[in-house]
Amino acid sequence: MSRVNSQKSYNPDTGIWNDSLSGDYLWSNANFGEALPGVMTPLTWSLMRIYIDETFDNPLPGDDQLMGNIGGRLYINLTLFASFMQALGYSRERMNRESEEFLGNLPEDVAIPIIPFRRLTALRAFVPFVVRAQSRRSSSLRQLPAFTAAMPAEVAALLAAIEAAETEGDLLALWQQQFDPLLRRAYRVMQAGTSRYENSYRRLRRRLAAQVGEEDANFLPSGVSVEGEQLASLGPLLGLWSVARGEMSREAYLQAYRHRGPHEFEVSWPRPAEDPQWLDRQLETLAEVDAHALLARREAQKAAAWQRYLLRFPKESARTQAKLVDAASAARGREAIRSETTRLAAAARTFALRAGELSGLGDGVFFLWLSELLAVLRDGRVAIKSTALSHIPLRREAHERLRSLPPYPALISGSFDPFAWAADPERRTDIFDAHRDAKAGTPTDGSTPARNVVQGLPASAGVVEGVVRLLRSADDGHLLQSGEILVAVTTNVGWTPIFPRAAAVVTDVGAPLSHAAIVARELGIPAVVGAGNATARLRVGDRVRVDGGRGVVEWV
Repeated sequence: MSRVNSQKSYNPDTGIWNDSLSGDYLWSNANFGEALPGVMTPLTWSLMRIYIDETFDNPLPGDDQLMGNIGGRLYINLTLFASFMQALGYSRERMNRESEEFLGNLPEDVAIPIIPFRRLTALRAFVPFVVRAQSRRSSSLRQLPAFTAAMPAEVAALLAAIEAAETEGDLLALWQQQFDPLLRRAYRVMQAGTSRYENSYRRLRRRLAAQVGEEDANFLPSGVSVEGEQLASLGPLLGLWSVARGEMSREAYLQAYRHRGPHEFEVSWPRPAEDPQWLDRQLETLAEVDAHALLARREAQKAAAWQRYLLRFPKESARTQAKLVDAASAARGREAIRSETTRLAAAARTFALRAGELSGLGDGVFFLWLSELLAVLRDGRVAIKSTALSHIPLRREAHERLRSLPPYPALISGSFDPFAWAADPERRTDIFDAHRDAKAGTPTDGSTPARNVVQGLPASAGVVEGVVRLLRSADDGHLLQSGEILVAVTTNVGWTPIFPRAAAVVTDVGAPLSHAAIVARELGIPAVVGAGNATARLRVGDRVRVDGGRGVVEWV
């Protein structure tokens, strides 16, 4: 992959990749920490590098990477983004405004190391960059509906071919001729669908907020499902409800949603449906809730907000309605292609497991780079035994050590040692700044935080009071009692079956356009995301008030 200095980033003596050592950058995992909440194996990182190559085109000169791997976790390089924007004359305030919905809020006291690009260099790069990006996006958007609809059959054919592969050479040919081209195309189409949704929602929400305030601006774009086309991220939850009511068979549910889960892009992680008891445990979560009642309540809130809008802005209602319809269509398209790309990621796991069987490496394949795995399939394990294969135990051990650490801060500035950070009893969980003394709960500008307030970003409007339930993983969802406030580092589609029991959702990591935020809005569950240190400050049993419209959590 271009723009990655692996000599600085990867240490073969420890088996750890750390892009924070490759330069003085500010990194954020505000959005990507939801998609990949755990520590990536080398094979997963290789697949993410394909995603980066296909979707993030850096127009500027130099070796500065747009995306990075810090101790196995995926981050985006805000320094490169900010440097490009500054060279073009954008203020920090405008940069924050343009990126808040998908990258979260960047505190004013956090300094951004800037790369001194010349304005002329940025301008010369900008026009061809925009032309290339728009051309690719337009082409991919034209493909989006048909490509999404065809993916289940495409993946089924791949799975059949994987199962039929008798030799390593068969698998290698399958990867090169079918899997790799389909994966790259899926990444491009997914990114185009994501961009369409982000652009349509961001502009619409800002306009609505200026007209009617934050709460109604949150209600109005909700309820995006239409007759015959539901939001894909709601599928796992509503499908469970249908199974519980006898309207959908267990087999049909597994066929439709077996690829979804809290770690759905990590190829080493078993898919939920690989556990025979998984579906029964999921069904147990529905015993005390009515998901359809939640949807109906939010629909009523949206209808009331629309009536208020009509009274105040009757002449603008037609234009606004058209934009709401377009944003809803974009949301459905984005979530649908995300689901199908996840289905392909599950097939990549099947491919890797089959490669492990045929090569005799077993699950050791997850600790090879993709290039190394393909070399094994091409040349046989004996031919490369002295190089890549000898690294598997070291990388496996490094992966386990990194997995034992707490989730890293959402913002990392400068060189970051995950082990030293985890060992610091005064560590901050929201920000790490190598340039300053950043201790737990103390802003880097030296000011004192409000003692009874946790500030995040508004994700789903509504105000509720309840008792905190802190969960470290979706597997602990059975601990959440009906009416409690769910607090977690991050949530994603794999968590949504437990959402209906929560009175509200609060996360350290996330942004208003994250997949879990969309589901919370659809269900009418107040949500605050990107709070940074909510899991460090809130304790099980605390009684708090969550204001999803303002992005605030207060002790009561």
